[in-house]
Amino acid sequence: MIDPVTGEIIDQQQIAEQLLAEAKKKGVSLVGPDGLLAGLTKRVLETALEAEMTEHLGYDKHQPRTRENARNGSRSKTVLTEVGAVQIDVP
Repeated sequence: MIDPVTGEIIDQQQIAEQLLAEAKKKGVSLVGPDGLLAGLTKRVLETALEAEMTEHLGYDKHQPRTRENARNGSRSKTVLTEVGAVQIDVP
């Protein structure tokens, strides 16, 4: 995988090992409602939704709006995923 900002190659194996080591150090389980996989799933889904909103509106979060449409906050939603139910904030 290539970092879209820097153009550097991202070592996914190294990232996974770092995440697992940090979770183990902090006592975070891999699975479960407060587990590493649920947290990563939440973060990826919310990031994708924010990127989609930015593309749709034409400006980044916290930037002056350039059109009539505006960001109006977020709401919580529970999404059923393969790692279990994950509560996300939908913009």
